Amino acid sequence: MELYFLALLVFLMAFALGSGYPVAFALPGAAIISIAAAAGTGYLFTGSTDAYFHSGGPQQWLSAGVTNLRGVYWEVERDTLIAIPLFIFMGIMLQRSKIAEDLLVTMAKLFGPVPGGLGISVVFVGALLAATTGIVGATVVAMGLISLPAMLRNKYSPSLATGTIAASGTLGQIIPPSIVLIILADQLASATDQAATLRKTLYNEATGELTMPSIFGVGSTSAGEMFLGAFVPGILLVLLYMVYILISAILNPKSAPAVRSDENFDRRFWGQVALTLIPPLTLIFLVLGSIITGVATVNQAGAIGASGALVMAAYRLPPKGTRFLYTPALMALGSLGVLAMLLDNFDMNVKAIESSADSMGITLGAIAAVFLLVALIWSGWRVLKIEATMHGVMLETAKTTSLVFIILLGAAMLTAAFRAFGGEDLVREFLNGLPGGFWTQFIIVMLVIFILGFFLDFIEIAVVVVPIVAPILLADPSANISAVWLGVMIGLNIQTSFLTPPFGFALFYLRGVAPQSVKTVQMYRGVIAFITLQLIALGIVGSYPPLVNYLPSRMSFLSDTAPPPKNPKLQYCIEEYTFEKLSDGNDLAQVIANAEALDLSVLPQRMQRDLSDSFESASQALEELDKAFASEAAVKEAAVDYRPFQIEVRAIEKEIRKRNERAEDLRIRAGRMRDEAQAALRARLEAEREELLAEAEALQAQIPEEWEEVHDRFAELTDAEQNARNMYRRNADSAWETPAEVLRILHANEAFDALEGELRALRDVVENAEEGDPSAMETVEALESRFGDVEGARDVRSALGTARRALRPNRFDGEKALEKYEEALEEYESQKAWRGDAAALEPGLQAYLDGIRGTLGIRSQDRLTREQALYMASCGAVHRDVSLNF
Repeated sequence: MELYFLALLVFLMAFALGSGYPVAFALPGAAIISIAAAAGTGYLFTGSTDAYFHSGGPQQWLSAGVTNLRGVYWEVERDTLIAIPLFIFMGIMLQRSKIAEDLLVTMAKLFGPVPGGLGISVVFVGALLAATTGIVGATVVAMGLISLPAMLRNKYSPSLATGTIAASGTLGQIIPPSIVLIILADQLASATDQAATLRKTLYNEATGELTMPSIFGVGSTSAGEMFLGAFVPGILLVLLYMVYILISAILNPKSAPAVRSDENFDRRFWGQVALTLIPPLTLIFLVLGSIITGVATVNQAGAIGASGALVMAAYRLPPKGTRFLYTPALMALGSLGVLAMLLDNFDMNVKAIESSADSMGITLGAIAAVFLLVALIWSGWRVLKIEATMHGVMLETAKTTSLVFIILLGAAMLTAAFRAFGGEDLVREFLNGLPGGFWTQFIIVMLVIFILGFFLDFIEIAVVVVPIVAPILLADPSANISAVWLGVMIGLNIQTSFLTPPFGFALFYLRGVAPQSVKTVQMYRGVIAFITLQLIALGIVGSYPPLVNYLPSRMSFLSDTAPPPKNPKLQYCIEEYTFEKLSDGNDLAQVIANAEALDLSVLPQRMQRDLSDSFESASQALEELDKAFASEAAVKEAAVDYRPFQIEVRAIEKEIRKRNERAEDLRIRAGRMRDEAQAALRARLEAEREELLAEAEALQAQIPEEWEEVHDRFAELTDAEQNARNMYRRNADSAWETPAEVLRILHANEAFDALEGELRALRDVVENAEEGDPSAMETVEALESRFGDVEGARDVRSALGTARRALRPNRFDGEKALEKYEEALEEYESQKAWRGDAAALEPGLQAYLDGIRGTLGIRSQDRLTREQALYMASCGAVHRDVSLNF
């Protein structure tokens, strides 16, 4: 029965959307009606409101959507959606400030003489507006009013002209900052949690182990990573548009002729170009640059963008000749420059003031902040007074933001209802049952999203489809895709929804401002080429994931919060890097041999032994690394024959699990039916359960007899590789730790020697200590602390600590204190003797550590070098198949 109510849910949603009912109410309305119908039917026919739900009851599923959405706001880590109103404000303010008009007119003059130049200028301006306003409707309308008449007047093909404008206007959906990317990041954050659970379950069922290694986990994403991931694909799409227009103009000059311009490309013209381009480019740099460099989060960047848009509007809206027209903007820029200089040269932490220079820096910073605040208030007041622009922008921002969040709430309720009737399991079973594995599933999902784009808006697709399909795709270990790549792929696909008839919103916007001479059919014909280009971009990005993954990985590894080299997820790439370095002729064996030739006899026995073991571990690490990669090659070779077996058996086991789970569900349902009136239904359920169990037993018999032997043989190979990697890591760590510790001890010789006078003078203090006088204890404690700061002086400090405790007023023992002091002095003299002799080892140990630092010693460093970080970014940007471990 659940399927009937699932069909009712889908029908109600489609009917409401198709009839033009508001999306914000169609989604929750369909959910509420379907859940209420299922509860009422269950109560009438079975006496239980829970009877026709996949699990749980109506109360649980009615509240689930609201509860899930509320988690977005109440969880501290999930503040992604806060950026939405900030970027909406930024876009609407810039649209009202008529920046599009200036850009279009100036760029048309600049690119006009080039074949297809007007079209290229439209694409260029569309990309700039995408990175600033990001509002499709406003961009398409502005370009349609300004550029379309000029293009038609200069004999451009109507199809090419309208297609160029409509496609360029949609770039705001993929070029950051984008509302679509923010919404997708929020949806994928939840999807990755579900995918991680699914993958852990899969690992447990395949291996029987309760815990899954973190290297097989599913990584989440954020709006900042989505912005970084979408940056290169967005630029790729812009270049494809420009190349297409240029080629069209060359092959068919009549479709996009060059435009002769009477403009003199003199200093005045270039000054106008600079004045038009620099402000939006500066804003783009401040917003995207702050995210890319890690200076600001997405929310903070949204605030920067909103403030920058306000300042730009303050000098764009007033008429030319207004007094102090550029003063607020110059004041804001000057304040930002001063703050940047101060942050670079002073410690601006109020709690860390230590000198008059620090005080001066903070004082100057406070003054600059006040000037910046004055500039923003001045700009806001000016925008408010000019045609009440601020009032209109705030109203539009509130309306648009409310619409987005109401749709998010409705979509959360719809998704909850979809799961209530088993829809998610149905989709998962359908996708997992498709031949061809992950890529078949992925292509089907992309095709569904593309088709839905003909009828639904981008927000509806993002909040309804993504929560259902994303966990299934992310959980698949054979592709092991990243969440940011999946998000950008969906974003590129969703972008086509603005161009695909019959409900392509960009076409509606353009139709509203296009002259009557341009036929609707010509517009539809014009966007076909650009839809094709979008699909080509989708194919390029899909076939080469580093286009998306590299930039977020690069920023992550180069940031101050980069993961440490011992992070488990980095080990595979670190070992690849080390193996490549050693294969390139790194003379590490000679470095180790030179270290083993050092005369360690001057050191204490324990230290000699530990150092010798470390040098031996270095040699063993090289052997284990070779063994690990030889084992990896053996695994890859054996996988050719093993993988078909694995796929066949895992498919059978999955079918067995499905039948067992269904049988268990029927057992529970039948157990609840104790009324005699339900006896017939109970008997039917029990018979169905027995049938399912029989099917499961029959499937079990289909598993090939040799499977256990084949699996165990392959498991031996994978275990051998993993053991070799683990042994390499232990030996590599051992090869670094003891020599580094000994070198730190030798470097501390000067500080150690400097304490000799104080230690010898301490005898009089201890000998003359009197019971009840704490001064002697405090003196010993101070010296004890100073020895604690010296590397390798732990034994001296320990003896002084025992002497200090013997001087406590309530447990005074002068003889014991003097005895322990003598032990400390003896230990000091012993250390001083071998420390002095061992100083000659410093160059040799330093040469050894320098020699292994970039290979065996990587794991022991505090952070990766730039070269290593860039390699990790490249290595981690590739999706690695981990399904053989499942």
